[in-house]
Amino acid sequence: MGEILLTQFVVDLFIIGISFIILNLASSLTINNAIKVSNITRLGKTAVGFSLLAFSTSLPELTVALIAALSGDAPIAVGNVLGSNIVNISVVIGLSAILLYFTRPKSRGSEAHKWQNRAANLIPSFAKSELSSIHFGLFISSIIPLILIYVSQATWVVGLILISIFVTYMYQLSKVRIPSENDDTSKEGKNKLRRYIFFTVLGAIGVVASAYFLVESAVSIARFMGISQTVIGATIIAFGTSLPELALDLKAILKGHSALAFGDIIGSSFINITLILGISFFVPALVGSPIRINMSVFQNLIVFSIITNLLFWYFLSRERINWREGAIFLFIYALFLATTFGAIQPQS
Repeated sequence: MGEILLTQFVVDLFIIGISFIILNLASSLTINNAIKVSNITRLGKTAVGFSLLAFSTSLPELTVALIAALSGDAPIAVGNVLGSNIVNISVVIGLSAILLYFTRPKSRGSEAHKWQNRAANLIPSFAKSELSSIHFGLFISSIIPLILIYVSQATWVVGLILISIFVTYMYQLSKVRIPSENDDTSKEGKNKLRRYIFFTVLGAIGVVASAYFLVESAVSIARFMGISQTVIGATIIAFGTSLPELALDLKAILKGHSALAFGDIIGSSFINITLILGISFFVPALVGSPIRINMSVFQNLIVFSIITNLLFWYFLSRERINWREGAIFLFIYALFLATTFGAIQPQS
């Protein structure tokens, strides 16, 4: 029995190693082709990240929502959506800001230090025209959790409203264009658009798939080491559904494509709050099992979701996210974990 467990442990380690390699290759494929899609369509990197990448990297949350809604466990999907939004903003941006600062070449002197701080800003040349096109998405991601606090019982009607908001805004966003940066809008470039979109989605699916196997193997190793189911669920699994965004956006930021990453982060939050949350409320009614969810149960998640969104909004308005802001985001996530673990401790 011990040999079987040890063999499984070695296999899990091997799967984790392979998954990390695929995660790296798939994220590069996604980023490179998403930039080409941005240039040809003139949607901008932010809009492409907001729509194409965000929808692809939100597949884990979408899958959880559909399965949970059809099996009568919609509250699981609601908790997953709110938790994923907190991770997407606090952890992804927090780690990115700190890693970008410490991976920059070190220079001496006061002027060199000032230049280094400017270079370590996640949004040094963030296009205001692109940011303005997704302001509404960030606003919705911030305001809906606040509204949900005052909704005593969420029903299929709330779900239908959220899905309608998603469809309407995505249609409006598809009509926004920015000036072309190069000549990729030529007929030849447009002929390659489908191929670029295909490889962008293929790469994103590769990120999601490799993240899934990585998380599954990590859970298996955690069980082998005797870690409790509660700790596994509150850490590895909850973190795992946001791993595609973490892997993709970290790499995009470190490669100098902050607009793409910010679009994906804001887009994922918007899709989670509108489409996926809407599905969680609406789908049970479609299959003849309408639900009423008591939203007060998720008060801790909603409060932290609002805090992270408002801070993100404030930092974007200042056009500056450096290592200090990154540290604040990571502190908020640590505080969130502490309060979450405190909430699940057995009462004496």
